[in-house]
Amino acid sequence: MPIFGGQQYEHVNRILKDLELNTVCREAKCPNRGECFNRGTATFLILGSTCTRNCRFCDIKHGKPSAPDSTEPVRVAEAARRLNLKHVVVTSVTRDDLDDGGAHLFASTVREIRKVIPEAGVEILTPDFRGSTVAPWTIIECRPDIFNHNVETVPRLYSEVRPAADYNRSLNLLRFIYDKSDIITKSGLMLGLGETQEELVTVFNDLVTAGVSILTLGQYLAPSRNHISVKRYVSPKEFSDLKQLAIEAGIPNVVSGPLVRSSYRAEEFLSKLHSA
Repeated sequence: MPIFGGQQYEHVNRILKDLELNTVCREAKCPNRGECFNRGTATFLILGSTCTRNCRFCDIKHGKPSAPDSTEPVRVAEAARRLNLKHVVVTSVTRDDLDDGGAHLFASTVREIRKVIPEAGVEILTPDFRGSTVAPWTIIECRPDIFNHNVETVPRLYSEVRPAADYNRSLNLLRFIYDKSDIITKSGLMLGLGETQEELVTVFNDLVTAGVSILTLGQYLAPSRNHISVKRYVSPKEFSDLKQLAIEAGIPNVVSGPLVRSSYRAEEFLSKLHSA
């Protein structure tokens, strides 16, 4: 079967096209999208497909986005229903042009999914909302099962990799959700950007302090020559060693490997946590 083909792959594509929905799988050219679509799943991308930031690792287009579509949450829920998803993952572009960073549309999407398939797990992967203290409460009130916000890389590389973001702001957001709710918190890192093992261990410890209980570690792959270049390719053994270091730091659930991405096989975490 071709990587980007097959009956199930086309079934997912048809549903997304019929409902005029975006996925981070396609917009960010995720290397796993063939596998995920063929498993009948996808990660929905809300708030349009144009980002107000221009991170040097990301292939999602940058520019002035259109106004949010209030019908999008209903369409996401309908797609999740048609796909018979047991775990729904929703992310977004960053919307620094919106007062709440898009938090209300995230909340509406969670609520619509709950209406249509109340038995499904719901995971959201959000931007940092520019440090808003109102947006996190909006997220907490809609009660997703998992709240994911990626720190992406070590603090030293922020100015080069994601200049509009702030490491401590991301940690504070994760900590706020952890402190003020019982929602499971999750984060992720890309490797191969020039970080050291010592820096990664420091980040692991910071994430433990922020209350993170799920961590993903994956290899950064440059989407084009115009993006930040890969400094090195991390070996499978090192991914395994880093997983162990993260667990030893206090993060109980870690998935680590070259093609691991934030939402890759995300449903397995929730079922594992519920059975623990």
